[in-house]
Amino acid sequence: MTSSLQQIDQRPVRRFVEPLVRFVRLESAGSIVLLLATVAAVVMANSVFAPLYLSFLHYRIGFSAGTSLFQWPAHLWINDGLMAIFFLSVGLEVKRELRVGELTSIRRAMLPVLAALGGVVVPATLYTMLNHGGAGAQGWGVPIATDIAFSLAVLAVFGRRIPVGLKIFLVTLAIVDDIAGVIVIATAYTHGFRLSYLALALLVFLICLAMNRMGVNQLTMYLLAGIVMWWAMHQSGVHATLAGVLLAMAIPVRIFIPPDALLTRGRKRLDEFARSVEQQGPLSHDARHQLHMIRLGLELSESPLDRLQGVLHPWVSFVIMPLFAFTNAGIPLGGIHSNAFLRDPIFYGIALGLVLGKPVGITLFAWLAVRMRLADLPTGIQWKQLHAVAWLGGIGFTISIFIAGLAFHPEEQYTMARLAVIIGSICAAGIGTLLVATTCRRPVGVVDEA
Repeated sequence: MTSSLQQIDQRPVRRFVEPLVRFVRLESAGSIVLLLATVAAVVMANSVFAPLYLSFLHYRIGFSAGTSLFQWPAHLWINDGLMAIFFLSVGLEVKRELRVGELTSIRRAMLPVLAALGGVVVPATLYTMLNHGGAGAQGWGVPIATDIAFSLAVLAVFGRRIPVGLKIFLVTLAIVDDIAGVIVIATAYTHGFRLSYLALALLVFLICLAMNRMGVNQLTMYLLAGIVMWWAMHQSGVHATLAGVLLAMAIPVRIFIPPDALLTRGRKRLDEFARSVEQQGPLSHDARHQLHMIRLGLELSESPLDRLQGVLHPWVSFVIMPLFAFTNAGIPLGGIHSNAFLRDPIFYGIALGLVLGKPVGITLFAWLAVRMRLADLPTGIQWKQLHAVAWLGGIGFTISIFIAGLAFHPEEQYTMARLAVIIGSICAAGIGTLLVATTCRRPVGVVDEA
């Protein structure tokens, strides 16, 4: 179907766009861009371009309304504004899993859910033991996260060598991890609570739920309400990015025209369109009306959640997450002494939490779940393979750095936390890649997909 459409579409611009489209369709493409943005940030922060990099972070962007001036530095627009869209995307994925994915079946979901719980409890406990009563005690939430983009990119490298059940386990675990991260952000890192604005945000959320119940499928209405919810949440003291998660929970996941009705009505509209084109031409009023009705039918036959996910995915993967990485991964290394790591409990609390706490917690709680007969090991999956994937759960990166920005306000602590996240994630990725390579052998006669 795709190749036939490409043959029909003879626009000259396709020759320039097609290589980019092929790259975007790669399973690991988003992670490649994210990695490049991270490297670029570190290079710029430690080169002659450092002043330019800092001026970008602190460049004020905004607008005025009457006597009011709304301006934020660029890094705040990215961390508080664009990341709300990232969390909207996360919320949409969570809702899909709850309604039609792996989390619909309690029995199937128990293993990754309990494993994810272990991947939260053990790193947080380990960090707290190392930082109890210290200046960095509030950073226990940093090592609990799993970066789904990077972890799945590692699995994508191995192609068909990875059993489907193992990939589903990691995806579900990362999604449950995201839920845990959202709960931690909402409860542990909320400051300056203002009830009136929170009440306004919840009122807007209830209005969105009511629109869902009434069958409103225009995404524009939900997104406008989401902007109001974001502003009210920001004013309330609860982190504004959580408005994205709440909005996602209100987006309809059902379709409004069933497939059989779409086929019946679609054929009728196509016949009417063909007659209009033959009799009056393709630009006639009737032909354009039939095209409009066909377009409306297609829109109503796809859930608003799926439509919004399709729109957001490239922006989140190739713009928002790379921008976040570029903004937050630029760590100036010149002021960090080589022995500072060994003396800073924040650094090794986070690094050990990711590199040791995550795989131990995930594997231990998964083993306990199966041992206590609360869950079953997926068919065809061995414990050594599950343990190998558990190490990939230690790739924290995006949400770990995000939580670090909420937990640590002194610049020195925040710098050390980011450095620990990056080093810990690299170590976890390296060990996980090695273990996956040794435990997931290529099936005989099967060639990995490019």
